[in-house]
Amino acid sequence: MCGIVGEIRFDENAVDSQNLNRMMDSIRHRGPDDSGIYIDGSVGLGFVRLSIIDLSSAGHQPMVSDDGEYVLIFNGEIYNYIELREELIKEGFRFKSKTDSEVLLKSYIAWGKECLHKFNGMWAFVIYNTKTKEIFGARDRFGIKPFYYYKDDNRLLFASEIKAFKSVLDKLDINKRAIFNYLVFNRTDYDNTTFYKDIFKLPHGSCFTVKDGKFEIERWYNLKDRCNKEPIDANEYLNLLTTSVNLRLRSDVPVGVCLSGGLDSSTIASIIVKKLNHKDINSFSAVYQKGQIGDESEYIDEMRSYIKNMRFITPTAKSLYEDLHDLITALDEPVPTTSIYAQYCVMKLAKEYAVVTLDGQGADEQLAGYHYFYGFYFKELLKELHLTKLLNEIYYYLKRHKSLYGIKTMLFFMLPNSLKTKLRAKVASYIKEDFYNEYSKDNVIVDELYSSKSIKEALINHFEYKLEHLLKWSDLNSMRFSIESRVPFLDYRVVEQTLSLPSDSYIKFGLTKYILREAIKGVVPKKIRLRYDKTGFETPQDEWFREDFFKELIFDILDNPNSLFSEFVDTKAAKEMYKKHLNREINCSKDIWKWINLSIWLEKEGY
Repeated sequence: MCGIVGEIRFDENAVDSQNLNRMMDSIRHRGPDDSGIYIDGSVGLGFVRLSIIDLSSAGHQPMVSDDGEYVLIFNGEIYNYIELREELIKEGFRFKSKTDSEVLLKSYIAWGKECLHKFNGMWAFVIYNTKTKEIFGARDRFGIKPFYYYKDDNRLLFASEIKAFKSVLDKLDINKRAIFNYLVFNRTDYDNTTFYKDIFKLPHGSCFTVKDGKFEIERWYNLKDRCNKEPIDANEYLNLLTTSVNLRLRSDVPVGVCLSGGLDSSTIASIIVKKLNHKDINSFSAVYQKGQIGDESEYIDEMRSYIKNMRFITPTAKSLYEDLHDLITALDEPVPTTSIYAQYCVMKLAKEYAVVTLDGQGADEQLAGYHYFYGFYFKELLKELHLTKLLNEIYYYLKRHKSLYGIKTMLFFMLPNSLKTKLRAKVASYIKEDFYNEYSKDNVIVDELYSSKSIKEALINHFEYKLEHLLKWSDLNSMRFSIESRVPFLDYRVVEQTLSLPSDSYIKFGLTKYILREAIKGVVPKKIRLRYDKTGFETPQDEWFREDFFKELIFDILDNPNSLFSEFVDTKAAKEMYKKHLNREINCSKDIWKWINLSIWLEKEGY
């Protein structure tokens, strides 16, 4: 796990090493163990290293091939590097190190871009051919590892984090559509754009080439084309997931697990201890007072007989207030919930005990873990006229959850797209009318994420348009504390196999993640396996924002807004909402957080 930066000139100018150094310094937290620069005229590559596999100097990057023809910078891990190394040795390759980086480089030399299909891992890398002057780069299937770029007529800049560009570019213009989708839909990272007009992401599952001044992107992996496997049963599913977890335990540094008390992280921790016999693993959890929103102690305690070394941290209103600026700086772009702060605190805790962590990211998107997936499933059953099954599932849903939410979401998903947008904006009633009118049309979130025709299509669309924001936050939070975060549920074999299952493998008898719950019988404590709610790293933010120091901050933001904030938010309406929140008439803490985050972020951007 590392950080990469680079500059490729399209004019006749040489790359300035000072620019590369400034970019590297801005992301030094990603790689405190080593760094390096390679410049060949118009091509400059920079690297900061967090040593995970083969801690020796043999893992130094930029890594140059034996014959000097290829130069690599690489952020991520290729978990099946041992097996690929053996395959390459049979083809005549020799190795100087035990790193996955050298395996990646020689895989590209051996197989070209087809090597990407052989990799099981997470990555963003760039390879420069010193003879042809061609550059090749690629990003992993699901966007676990970041790759941002800026391009103008003279140069292409790229980096692992947006803050690297700020060290070498003048003030960046704001992408107002991104702010609209953030405020109205709570969504970010739904396509290749960012909160900055001129900064883009290399799409997940994509690669690029730069040759003769031309920058071209192509898709090398399409999940939709891969979800055609033969269905498997619960035992086969557990075996497949176990192999994924086992691969992700490969490390030459201490490994721990982030434990929220939910089904996904508890499954990973249980597999590590009970199936793979790693008894001394450390777990890291955020807890609060008993009964507070976000407190998972009741379920985390179920794991005490499994895990010897359980570590805890308690985020508070005061700690969030004190960490606000560091958190917002670390995350580069606004985030829609303080649950990201809980994760930030867990990583701060983990830093004391581990360099690698495993967590359950990606399970909800492939196993229909979010509550609104009931709406997609009910819609599918209704449209296909499976009325008996629909009534049966609604019966179990109502019996278990005592809620109409699933039925309401079904009705919402069946509405025309224009009406879906209006209803979402009505919830965020503080949105300025002119701002709404300008950005409410042609919305990718409504068109793709809310309009899926079946639960399987919804799951695939979540991989395309929703999952990446969670992966980005996980990457930035973990790397802020020089930790590598690994996600076993996003092994491509697990994802492709899971998304090849029939719909009732996801939701059945009113339960989401049905095949997972069946697979982990006797592995995960029953109380966790059969829990119906979904929490994750939540926080008691509704109470936090009633504290005096937050009241002072929030009223200051709404009474003295900067000009751009006022363009988006009707501060009079927002202030009325906040007063009702203080009086406990409503809970609008999610909106309050967005006002705080957006205001401070705009201020940091110079607006």
